[in-house]
Parts: sequence; C-alpha cells; structure tokens
Amino acid sequence: LPYCIYPDPERCCYSGAALVEDDRVIAMYHGTEVGNMVATSSDPLLLNWTKVAGKAVVPMTAADGSALPYRVFDPCIWKKGEFYYSLSAGTKPEGPASQPVRANFLLRSADLEHWEYLHPFVDNDQYTLVGDGACPYFWPIGDRHILLFFSHMSGGQYLLGNYDEEADKFVVTYGGKFNFGPSTPSGVHAPSATPDGEGGVVTIFNMNPGKPTAGWNQIMTLPRRLTVDGDVLSIQPAGAVESLRGEHQHVAGLDLPANEDVTLANVRGDALELIAHIAPSAAPVIELDVLRSPGAEEYTRIAFYRDRGMNESIGDQRRRQSLVTIDTSRASLAADVRPRAPETAPVCLGEDEPVELRIFIDCSVVEVFVNGRQCLAVRVYPEREDSIGVVLRSQGTTSRALSVDAWQMQSIWP
Repeated sequence: LPYCIYPDPERCCYSGAALVEDDRVIAMYHGTEVGNMVATSSDPLLLNWTKVAGKAVVPMTAADGSALPYRVFDPCIWKKGEFYYSLSAGTKPEGPASQPVRANFLLRSADLEHWEYLHPFVDNDQYTLVGDGACPYFWPIGDRHILLFFSHMSGGQYLLGNYDEEADKFVVTYGGKFNFGPSTPSGVHAPSATPDGEGGVVTIFNMNPGKPTAGWNQIMTLPRRLTVDGDVLSIQPAGAVESLRGEHQHVAGLDLPANEDVTLANVRGDALELIAHIAPSAAPVIELDVLRSPGAEEYTRIAFYRDRGMNESIGDQRRRQSLVTIDTSRASLAADVRPRAPETAPVCLGEDEPVELRIFIDCSVVEVFVNGRQCLAVRVYPEREDSIGVVLRSQGTTSRALSVDAWQMQSIWP
C-alpha cells in the first residue's frame, strides 16, 4: 500500500494519537522539523487523508520569532464540548536547581487549525520520575482519568487523578511505572492507549530488541486492559488471547520441597501460557524458570519475594509490598545478546492471598502478570533448541503450588 500520510512538509512522524468522530478520524502527530500536524480521513479504510492547513497547526517556532511558553513535541487529542484539546509533550525547568521535569502543555482549538495555548495541564504531580512526558495519552478510566506517557530517561509511567473540566486541569492523586529498569535493551518502551468503552483503557507497548539491529526494529507487547478501583490500577491481558490456546496441561496440589528444583515434565515449549497459583508460605523466594535447558545452561528466572518490598504506608509498617523479578542474566548463551539487569516490580497482596503468576512466552518475549495488579515484560534470546523447560523451586522452606495450568499457544497467523 502507498503512504496514507506522506511526509510533507514534515520530514517524518514521531508519536501522536487519533480521535474517532461520527464521520471522520482525526490524527494528530509530531511532524519532525515543523511541529504538530493534524490530518483527517473520512475514508472507511483510512487510506486517504487531508492535512489541515497543509502545514503544522502547532508550529515549533512563533511567527514573530519570539520564545514559546511551551514545547512542541508528541501530542494527543480529545474533545470536550465544542473544543478540541491537545497535550504537547515536553519539560519545564521546575526541578531542583532548575532541572527539567515532565510537562504536558494544554492547547485548545475550535477548528483543528488555530490552536490557543492555555497552560501546563498537570497539577499536584509528586509521582513522576525524572525526564519528559513524551507519547502522552489522556483518557477516562472508571470514575477517574489516566495520563500515560514515556520518559526518555525513566521509561513508561502513568498518573491517575481527577479531570477538573472547569479549570482544564488534571489533578493527580496517584502514579506508577510501566518500566522497572531501562527501556533498552530488551525492555518495554512507550504506551499507546485507547478507551475500551467499558470503563477501562487498553494499552500496548512497543518493545526494544536485546541484540544489535539495523534501524528501528521493535515488536509489540500483548495488549493490556487497565482498570481502577480508587487509586489501585488493575492490569490484565486484553483481547482474545485465550482463543490461541491449544493443548492443555493441568497440575494440582504440587508440593515444592525446600531448595529443590521441581521440573514440570509435561510442560515444555517456547510458545506457552502458564498460570501458577502458589499458596502463601514462609518461603522467602518462589522461583519459576522458563525456557530452561535440561542442564540449566540457559533459563529465564521469574522470582516472587513475598513481603520483601517497601512498607505500604508510614502508619502501618507491618504491611509491606512483595516483589516480582524477571532475571535474564542466564537466558542466552549468545555472545551478541546485550545483558540486562533483573526487572523488579512491586505488587501488593493480601496477608493470606496466594500469588498468581500468569506468564506468556512467545519465543523471544516473556510477559508476567501478577495477581492482576502488575505486569513485567522482557526480551530473551535462547540459543539452544532444548531451552523449553519449566521448573519450580521453593527456596528456604517447603511451599505448595495449588495449581499450574499450561497451554501450548497457537500462532495468530493462519
């Protein structure tokens, strides 16, 4: 197919977003070297687009050459009443010693061509790590709103809060991360997000390679459905992933002796879905190795550390977060794989709540969902054809796997 949006006057396109109306789709994106562009299409197949004004509607420089009070970079777009609103990503020098911190600048337009700058959009943000606010998406989620974005320094993040529509401000009440290490090598990159029409938001991430590659060579994660209960974000696989399930294996009531590897003899493969429920115990570490060779020359280690994270609050220091880790340090024997430190994320469980690890393995990708409240994903590159085993281990004391279910996963391609 030909380009549906040809690069002119912009040299190329960075990130952006689309807004679907009754009779058209509006795309707003950053056109490099010129500014933020808007194009529209009423074509049912979205093959034919018209650029509004034929130029950047939010140019990178003021017409009179004066300094802009905002930065022009990755935009998103939504509509409220008779106006379109857009965020333009960037930074502002409001950190310690005037260091740059995340900023998303709000603009408004009645016709998509003429845009008025209003102000920085986010209030009360105490959660964002250092960096910028690239690739923004702002959507309703439950009775709240969520701002997803990517920092080129600290990775993908989100802010939850309330949208003050009178003041046109987003008042933050909570925030968190999608990256628990660098985005490269082998990590998730920027979120793309859309409402699902049922109160949730579906997001998908581009994912960086862990080997030297030529040019922009990435893949996509599984889509994730985000929902909220207060300030607690739930994360589940989205879409019809269960439709790809093939041969099924079920193991129930499996005792895990202390400090012994327990191989799941009938569970093997490099395209698997695993769901493991592990009972609460005194074991400091529960390990689940995937893509493991018979002699453990290669394996990817998933580990769960109950109550080994930070205190959940100052007032109740008995309640501590748990931690989940994906360690790829021995995932591959290949010399050209770029090493990555273990990806470690917090997750909050109830005192007697079993841990549920829902793991998707797709050759060079391992994604782990934890009790529907956390998700980690990394790239891996096993060299050996027999690196397809699954092994459980309880470190220190005996534990019990309440159940383990495994499915061979079919390809999405016919």
